[in-house]
Amino acid sequence: MIEVSAFKWVPPFARGLVRDLRVRWALEEAGLPYRARLIDFDDRETAAYRALQPFGQVPVYRDGELELFESGAIVLHIAARAPGLVPADPAGQARATTWLFAALNSIEPPIQNLAELDLFNADQEWARLRRPGLVAFVEQRLGELAANLGDKDYLEADGFTVGDLMMVTVLRNLRHTDLMAKFPNLAAYQARCEARPAFQTALAAQLGDFAELQPA
Repeated sequence: MIEVSAFKWVPPFARGLVRDLRVRWALEEAGLPYRARLIDFDDRETAAYRALQPFGQVPVYRDGELELFESGAIVLHIAARAPGLVPADPAGQARATTWLFAALNSIEPPIQNLAELDLFNADQEWARLRRPGLVAFVEQRLGELAANLGDKDYLEADGFTVGDLMMVTVLRNLRHTDLMAKFPNLAAYQARCEARPAFQTALAAQLGDFAELQPA
């Protein structure tokens, strides 16, 4: 059976955001059964885990002899096995892949920088000075994304793809802010994707693992 590594516990602000959620969601969309391999933070430093994930992160994906790391690569691998996650035609597949990379390379870096600033350094003077410029950059990127989305349900007319899956997991990192409210079509798009049964199942699975194993 497919195995996906995930943390036994994370702080409340990170629950529902850890990147194994992306893989769980893709597997649920694909209808592929899996089990979670729950690890402690200390497990990341072991030689055995570093042999699977050189940077000590989650998720690691294992399926028989195949071992993968990096959520984007894993989701693309799953999509290749699941016709419902990418269009049938090669051009549509290429567009879906392009949106996945856009989520990771054009949208996620400024959002991640803002989240790290707000959640870990908000009390620092340099962070207060840096935040307005960073917010402006995030808003620029969101505006560009919103303009491209327009009134479409998904990023491509083909329907929901791995590009949407990845984009929504990135946008969720803004949940501690009110920035998404400034872009109603993006907010509706995110809600539409999160309403998918596969997402709800994946999210419940991740949160359920935390709920059962959080320290006293």
